Amino acid sequence: MKAWLLKDFGLNNLHLEEVPTPTPNPGELLVKVGAVSLNFRDKAIVDGFYEPHLVPKPLIPVSDAAGEVVAVGEGVTRFKIGDRVNSHLYSRWLDGAPGPDEPAYCMGMPLPGGLAEYMIIHEDSAVRAPDSMSDVEASTLPIAALTAWYSLMDVGNLQRGQTVLVQGTGGVSIFAAQIAAAHGARVIATSSSDANLAKVKSIGVSAGVNYRNHPNWEQKVLELTDGNGVDVTIDVAGGDGLNQSVAATKAAGIIAQVGFLTGQTAALNLMPLIFRQTTIRGIAVAPRSSFDRMNPFLEKHKIKPVIDKVYSFEQAIEAFEHLARGAFGKIVIKISE
Repeated sequence: MKAWLLKDFGLNNLHLEEVPTPTPNPGELLVKVGAVSLNFRDKAIVDGFYEPHLVPKPLIPVSDAAGEVVAVGEGVTRFKIGDRVNSHLYSRWLDGAPGPDEPAYCMGMPLPGGLAEYMIIHEDSAVRAPDSMSDVEASTLPIAALTAWYSLMDVGNLQRGQTVLVQGTGGVSIFAAQIAAAHGARVIATSSSDANLAKVKSIGVSAGVNYRNHPNWEQKVLELTDGNGVDVTIDVAGGDGLNQSVAATKAAGIIAQVGFLTGQTAALNLMPLIFRQTTIRGIAVAPRSSFDRMNPFLEKHKIKPVIDKVYSFEQAIEAFEHLARGAFGKIVIKISE
């Protein structure tokens, strides 16, 4: 089969080559990959600043995939040949709280990912892809949609009428806006682009703040919430901007820390955090059981992924370059029909 192999850090070290097609062991599925979607995690792995000491070389990268089961190993009962499935990032985190070693069993690093014509997924970690979505659409769900869902519904316990703040217009933030709006919550978005803020109005965002025009964007969020702040903040930026998220979130509110776009460390001002009694919860996607709950919600509310551009399998490098420039929604690589 053809697969993209990361032989060393840097996009120039990602090469399309012929490798043996894997054979499923007991309990495993061989999946013909229809499409994969890119996440910031994938870029960070390729660039060498995401747990570089854990990256095997060569590596087939990219965690998020959708495709068709074409062979099964001995003892498989959850799926059959012909079923369409999604990968799940944490291949052993099935329910409840995460174990201490979940990152050791992640798809796309250190386990082989989906940027190939075929991939292995254990039947326990696979999730049935929504019937209403193509492989291109379903490939966007495993990290971006699931992180948003888990942050809002399982961790944030979001209620109708509450207010959610999303940062930017990348995959997680777009899905969070769609899910929150469908659930009956009010959504405020930040972005550096007035054009993007105008576009997100069509998916349920009620108000937007351009953080380039308003560097103290948390003050604008407070104005939009009568000085109270939002109930749940989806923080994808990280860095010292976490202090602004604390200020923009209501007393006893929740910040779901899902990303590190502007930095992996933060100089956190403790007194506002203490006085506002804010909960900051690190979010590393979710268990498979949350994925199983999310898909029926997406189907019920007819939520479709927002996809910026679809690239061919041979255009994987261009897809990563697009991700680096920034995307409105998701970047997808279509691998097969």
